[in-house]
Amino acid sequence: MRTGITTMTLDWGQCPPWLFERMKRLARVIVLAIVSEYGSYEFIRRLADPVWFQSLGTLMAFDWNASGLTVTTMAAVKEALRGLEKDADIFICGGKGKTSRKTPEQILYWSYDLGFDQKSYDKLIYTSKLIAKVDSALIQDGFNLYHHNFIFNKKGQWAVVQQGMNTKIKRARRYHWLGANIKNFLEEPHSGIASQIRLDAVVDLTHKKSAQNKKIQLVLVKNKKDLYHNLQILSQPKNPYYFKILNLPGIEFSHHPVENEFLNPQLNKAINKIIINKPDSFEKLLMTVGVGARTIRALSRCRGYLWR
Repeated sequence: MRTGITTMTLDWGQCPPWLFERMKRLARVIVLAIVSEYGSYEFIRRLADPVWFQSLGTLMAFDWNASGLTVTTMAAVKEALRGLEKDADIFICGGKGKTSRKTPEQILYWSYDLGFDQKSYDKLIYTSKLIAKVDSALIQDGFNLYHHNFIFNKKGQWAVVQQGMNTKIKRARRYHWLGANIKNFLEEPHSGIASQIRLDAVVDLTHKKSAQNKKIQLVLVKNKKDLYHNLQILSQPKNPYYFKILNLPGIEFSHHPVENEFLNPQLNKAINKIIINKPDSFEKLLMTVGVGARTIRALSRCRGYLWR
């Protein structure tokens, strides 16, 4: 289940080397103490608790309310366990920016080392990718993911800590997931959301009320001709028929957001891949290579244009 969300200020810069070294040493003591007393799963479970995680970062002396706490705390724990992963039975994959895209590679590395069969490590890699897509494409709340950590043990028990940023309002938002008792990644996987920030025009396709939306998206992608026709209509803000009953102010724009969103080569490539693959479930549609927030939003708007 998705266990929580934390919203905090978005800061810049890097952690001072002297502080990071101290955080690593302290992290090593804390993690090994918890594992010795309660086992590796207890530490993994605690990482999935947004309040406990925030307390951990604060205890390790990082700014308690800054976005850097997430990145620095996970990096410190990962480095603190370097060479001790098997003893602690905790394997941390991914990180910030480009390192986050190495998560599948690092899961595979540890899976080989631990002797996991292909079915087991394929499931872990798929889970990591699916969770990233849920929090970036199905939940479009204005925070773009830039950090992703997948943490697991020898039993395949896992947690995810990932974070997105919103540069306009200078805030960051952290998402926590725990593999225990998960039933459905795509429908209300969250156990709770706590945030002081509320934004307009948020897309939440994990809500139960969005079930019909997802079903219709599958119908849309089965008819290439109609789908492209609908996307063309949405990308024509000056279409006289579409706006014939509207009285719009004469404001000049240097660019048009609708044009930017729907007249995009990457969007067309993603749509083509979906059509070729012919997914028979929304999860398969979502996991199509190239499908992201823009594709899901475009399909959702087509659905809204055709069905009320």
